[in-house]
Amino acid sequence: MLKSLDPRVNRLNIPLEEAAHAQKNKLDQFETYEVFVQTKEDKPFEHVGIVHAPNEEMAFLFAKEQYTRRGMFCISLCVIKTENIRVSDYSENQKDIYDTFEGKYSGKTTYSFEVFHLIKRGKQHKYEGNVQAKNFEDALLAARDTYPRNKPVLNVWVVKSEDIFVSDEEDQDLWDTLQEKKYRDAIDYRAADKIKAFKEKQHEH
Repeated sequence: MLKSLDPRVNRLNIPLEEAAHAQKNKLDQFETYEVFVQTKEDKPFEHVGIVHAPNEEMAFLFAKEQYTRRGMFCISLCVIKTENIRVSDYSENQKDIYDTFEGKYSGKTTYSFEVFHLIKRGKQHKYEGNVQAKNFEDALLAARDTYPRNKPVLNVWVVKSEDIFVSDEEDQDLWDTLQEKKYRDAIDYRAADKIKAFKEKQHEH
């Protein structure tokens, strides 16, 4: 029988062989989603971090709370499940990663893909544009042939357009109401003043 420091486990009388061959249950944690924010109409979407969520709708809500409620002006937001993003290798010594790609773009337009570039290590990926291709590998070749580069691209992210959950015009209303950035800062809640007033009131009684 399986012996444990926990008497509750011992009371189960689990055969040692069964315990040794028991399959580990799937981790009970949410999936990760990559978050991208557009700060101005003339600026590209830029990666800002991740959130953990059970689905893309909740990921979108978590992203709004975590990345646009405080300190960052935003006009649009999108989330992408991490597993839906294909990532190229990273280049070394400031070499353009596109120069390492072999093959020829097929010219087929089976799927629509969105492309994100990393130009400098320590920075974030920024949206570059859209390409049409037959698969992810073909999309990388299409991006190589489509976008002129005055700086080496160190890494490329590619995702199918249909896998992006992006804000719409109705969501814009949320950010339009936050121009003065009230309530974003804790001091605007005046919580300390309220606590002090409550304590003083208690002493009066």
